[in-house]
Amino acid sequence: MRRFVLLYATQRGQAKAIAEEICEQAGAHGFSADLHCISESDKYDLKTETAPLVVVVSTTGTGDPPDTARKFVKEIHDKTLPGDFFAHLRYGLLGLGDSEYTYFCNGGKVIDKRLQQLGARHFYDTGHADDCVGLELVVEPWIAGLWAALAKHFRSREEHWEMNGGLPRAPNASLSTEAVKPESLPLESQVELLRLGDSRRKDSEVLEQNEANRGQSSAFTEGFEPSLICSVPPLSKASLSIPALPAAYLQVHLQEPLGQEEESQASVPSVEPVFQVPVSKAVQLTTSDAIKTTLLLELDISKTDFSYQPGDAFNVLCPNSDSEVQDLLHRLQLADERDQRVLLQVKADTRKRGAALPQHIPEKCSLRFMFTWCLDIRAVPKKAFVRALVDHTSNGPEKRRLQELCSKQGAADYNRFVRDACICLLDLLLAFPSCQPPLAVLLEHLPKLQPRPYSCASSSLRHPDKLHFVFNVVEFLSHTPEVVILRKGLCTGWLAALVAPFLKPDSQASHADGGKAPAPKISISARAASSFHLPDDPSVPVVMVGPGTGIAPFIGFLQHREKLQEQHPDGSFGAMWLFFGCRHKERDYLFREELRHFLEQGILTHLKVSFSRDAPFGEEKASAKYVQGSLQLHSQQVAKVLLRERGCIYVCGDAKNMAKDVNDSLVEIISRELGVDKLEAMKTLATLKEEKRYLQDVWS
Repeated sequence: MRRFVLLYATQRGQAKAIAEEICEQAGAHGFSADLHCISESDKYDLKTETAPLVVVVSTTGTGDPPDTARKFVKEIHDKTLPGDFFAHLRYGLLGLGDSEYTYFCNGGKVIDKRLQQLGARHFYDTGHADDCVGLELVVEPWIAGLWAALAKHFRSREEHWEMNGGLPRAPNASLSTEAVKPESLPLESQVELLRLGDSRRKDSEVLEQNEANRGQSSAFTEGFEPSLICSVPPLSKASLSIPALPAAYLQVHLQEPLGQEEESQASVPSVEPVFQVPVSKAVQLTTSDAIKTTLLLELDISKTDFSYQPGDAFNVLCPNSDSEVQDLLHRLQLADERDQRVLLQVKADTRKRGAALPQHIPEKCSLRFMFTWCLDIRAVPKKAFVRALVDHTSNGPEKRRLQELCSKQGAADYNRFVRDACICLLDLLLAFPSCQPPLAVLLEHLPKLQPRPYSCASSSLRHPDKLHFVFNVVEFLSHTPEVVILRKGLCTGWLAALVAPFLKPDSQASHADGGKAPAPKISISARAASSFHLPDDPSVPVVMVGPGTGIAPFIGFLQHREKLQEQHPDGSFGAMWLFFGCRHKERDYLFREELRHFLEQGILTHLKVSFSRDAPFGEEKASAKYVQGSLQLHSQQVAKVLLRERGCIYVCGDAKNMAKDVNDSLVEIISRELGVDKLEAMKTLATLKEEKRYLQDVWS
């Protein structure tokens, strides 16, 4: 078989799953894939590799390559490498990202750009898949077109071989091939690959197209509306292109428990060391009538090796909801077996290449523990999962609807009723009562329960042996065919319930050890080092932009700066600007007294606060509604700090709206203050990012 190297760089498993899908499809198309994580550098050698390379790369943080790719990226960015270092290499790259973030698919783009700088050439055009509207819109057609591109590459190489009398081709000999473009692919792939030409297409365009598609089909509905459990013509009458059934590879046995065994969350495998620490204080920062409830927790890290600096983030390891686990076990008819031990084996006759036991499930853990601590039962089922459920559904109409949802023709319905509605496995099983999947199918498709990241909201100089963080208690509606369910955020809901017994308002902060009940403990781990830190030179001025809980790292910055100024009273310290925003001055103005203190002490040079829901009055009449507007009001000073004084700007908070709007405002400010066009202003901003003077800590 014609061989190619297949590498993946993953943060949460999506790139790995897609690479495994490519690997599984390869054999049917006459190819053989050598599949490796990009971090497994001992298993492949691109310096001497003559086979074509396929890379699937996700993006993490605000545009960084995944942690598994950090070493690889560092190695290929070695400035001593010659420009023809990878001249022998032909590759195709699929980048995964989310257009809610400013630096879309940047993890893949960084690797793509550097490979080309070192002489590598495409045999297949790069794809950029957008998780904001559905990765599959690009992933599926990109994979479909990959086989034609590989075939063309190998044909060209064979022709080159024949022209040279059958002599082996030198590694750096050029191939007279162009990268296969969407136009070269089968017609059905061309249509879907239109997104490749404009991977940053706005969500609104996609939504408008979906609305238009629904509008076209409305003529056939005769007043009926489609839903999760039923479709309307033309989909209900269509012949369906259903994906192949994913190869089964797990065998599951349940055994009786050995006595009253204590199971600890610490047994779940983790890349980073896990520390179990007590909650020493809990404070509600918002009033009871605020739209969102915001809590501050203080953790006692005195008995651990955990250390941090302001701007760092850390992980909280949280469980699934007890009630949701119980409901799922009940629906699977496994409630009576919840304490039995789970024994896993790889099926001897599996067709899945490289099949292995899931590393995130401890050996011989109980069924209840596995569903509580190991598996993300709230994850939106991917199409491959829905396809697997089809074969375990006995009711005809239910089976047909699941087939539609995983089919190419049902892509719009899948996005609307599954992906966009945040349907989870339990929702799907309740909606399709005749679906009775075996446990092995669930373990093959449910992803690992990921820890939740939070920004450190303190400085260890100010609070030795303590770690503060803040969060909103998230609430959202989950729509199922039968009922609308109000759910809380997985981690924030759990934390809020955990500290509820000793939670006090801001003015009466409570310490857990002050009551009768023992302080609750949570498990935390460090996150990979980031560059979201104060400048090494304290004389450099900084601009901080953080509405809502985005203020968290800046409280740490300010606490740190205050202690430094106390320690070095004759030192040179740059100006500190803070642009903060909230809804109501009297309800959710977080850290109000602490910020006033920093301002009075001269630690904080300028404090600009926006109230989006309050009518402006007094001095606030001239203020803006949102932080991006406030930046515009002070554009001259902001431009001076960034462009003339070589200061730094930090942005923390919501990626979907705020971070994008702040980025756009900065482009306008630079354009106006420098008198240059928008493109030139964007280049200037990109330079600030490259110099680590424009830093983001954002989330969706």
